[in-house]
Amino acid sequence: MSAGTILIVGAGPGLGLSIARTFGREGFGVALVGRSPERLGQLVARLVEDGIEAAGFVADATDRDALTEAIAAAKVRFGPIDVLEYSPIAPAADPASLAATVLTAEVAEQAIGLLALGAVASVQAVLPDMLRQGSGTILITTGGSAIQHQPFLAAFSMGGGAARNYALTLHAALAGTGVYAASVCIALGIRKGDPEGDPDLLATRYLALHKAREQAELQILARSQLEDLREFADRSG
Repeated sequence: MSAGTILIVGAGPGLGLSIARTFGREGFGVALVGRSPERLGQLVARLVEDGIEAAGFVADATDRDALTEAIAAAKVRFGPIDVLEYSPIAPAADPASLAATVLTAEVAEQAIGLLALGAVASVQAVLPDMLRQGSGTILITTGGSAIQHQPFLAAFSMGGGAARNYALTLHAALAGTGVYAASVCIALGIRKGDPEGDPDLLATRYLALHKAREQAELQILARSQLEDLREFADRSG
């Protein structure tokens, strides 16, 4: 018997694939939303090889009409969504443009659209069904800039901060409905084999959140945040 369906918006070969596998092994069908048809096809093939029912749906999270259509197609394929995990990311064309001292309204708008407004559109596409069923889980993922002062990532701080506050507000608003929402803030590098940031390890924490259905936020912090921030700055500079 199926445990339900998890919809992962912003699915990639790192954390997204690990979350898909972790939930898939629990009996969930997996619907993946991403920008690249080729990458989605590869991810679906890897999941199917593991015996997990999966399908991909193409949409850019900043295109809210396309995103809504992709989620509607996923619901036609799998039925109502039981778990939504939202974690898209897109490398900045010019990383220096994200910094607080040079940030423009246009760059800030792009970050907010990707990290926050796409989350709102995704939630609204699945929440009515969840409320009717009296069950469901919504997990909205952000990075360390949502909770830390990172001047070189001001645009992501704005977008991630908005998404985080939205998730926390949802958690409070949905109390007593049977629908659970939480913020997940990952303030470390996600790398295979890393003792803290291995995506498979992180994925088990998402599953634990879904099962416990208690805390409003999970903050996953590096043991040495200063080293982590310096490393991130080096990669972004």
